[in-house]
Amino acid sequence: MRGQISLGKVFGIPLRLHYTWFIIFALVTYSLVRYAVAQTYPVEQGIILGIFTSALFFASIITHELAHSIVAIRNNIPVREITLFVFGGVSQITREATTSRAESAIAIVGPLTSLGLAAAFYGVHLILAATQQTLAAYLMQWLALINVLLAVFNLIPAFPLDGGRILRAVLWHRMRDYSRATRIAARTGQVISFVFIAGGIALMIFARAYWFSGLWFILIGWFLHDAARASHRQALFRDSVGGITVRQVTDYDCSSVEPDTSITDLIQKHIMPTGRRCMLVTRGGIPEGMVTLEQLKKTSPELRPHTTVSSIMLPIGKLKTAHIDQDVLSVLQDMIEASTDHLPVSDGERVVGVIHRDELIRYVRTRAEFLP
Repeated sequence: MRGQISLGKVFGIPLRLHYTWFIIFALVTYSLVRYAVAQTYPVEQGIILGIFTSALFFASIITHELAHSIVAIRNNIPVREITLFVFGGVSQITREATTSRAESAIAIVGPLTSLGLAAAFYGVHLILAATQQTLAAYLMQWLALINVLLAVFNLIPAFPLDGGRILRAVLWHRMRDYSRATRIAARTGQVISFVFIAGGIALMIFARAYWFSGLWFILIGWFLHDAARASHRQALFRDSVGGITVRQVTDYDCSSVEPDTSITDLIQKHIMPTGRRCMLVTRGGIPEGMVTLEQLKKTSPELRPHTTVSSIMLPIGKLKTAHIDQDVLSVLQDMIEASTDHLPVSDGERVVGVIHRDELIRYVRTRAEFLP
């Protein structure tokens, strides 16, 4: 994704940093350095300790998100990546929890982890204060406080914050209706976002000394509103795919090529005239694999006339296959987990076509437009 920096993996989970994180990192470091200078500490010492404290804050956010991710993985929910940005972090799971209990466990562990970190930092603060390390003690106290605030903020019942997810889990458990619970939690999140925005505007108008705090309230409210609206759309999306099976959206006329076809012939005779982005590779009518536009583009133009399709195709045995009677929501989740836009479709014995993610999403969006 654009605007992101890869930081490697933690427990096998890709960790990415959005460029907006540098905004909060700079603001936190600057405020801590200002405090150090105001207390007559050397600027160099303030900068070093400010950066170190900001890094610990950074680590606190990662730990919070890792707690979510680890519990999700233990509930058989794969985690695609963790992204840190200006308002904190997001664990991108590939599918939702299957039970309200799992949902609540995944949600509550984040705030509990932040409170545990707060207790640890406060313990370090007490030790440093006892040894007259005043500045370092203050910074540890600040980290304790910021982790408490992080836990409290995330417990606000505004979906998709942790508190909103806990609210959805409770509603889901009581109503036995996941989609309805999601819609109510998302609407609650939107209402709370308006409260934040209104509160921020009131601060800027009636308490001008706190205009900066008011601005942050408005930004947080905007973020919550945008996130809650996206969650509501997701709920509508789930409703729109109810009852749809792969059978209804399969491309049964998907063209095929022989494995000995050169990439140049494939592009000129099959891809360019039709605009297709994937092709089945068959020998005598029996599927052997699939080749996508992304694979073709990886082969340099000068090698294409001498490279056969079989040398770059994904063998059929390594492809995840959708069953013709499978629900489309689970197929979309399979596509996300496999990082693919196309899946072969089988009827149990043979491949009968291909399902394309862009066509599926277009189909679902059209249905969603007619939902109440």
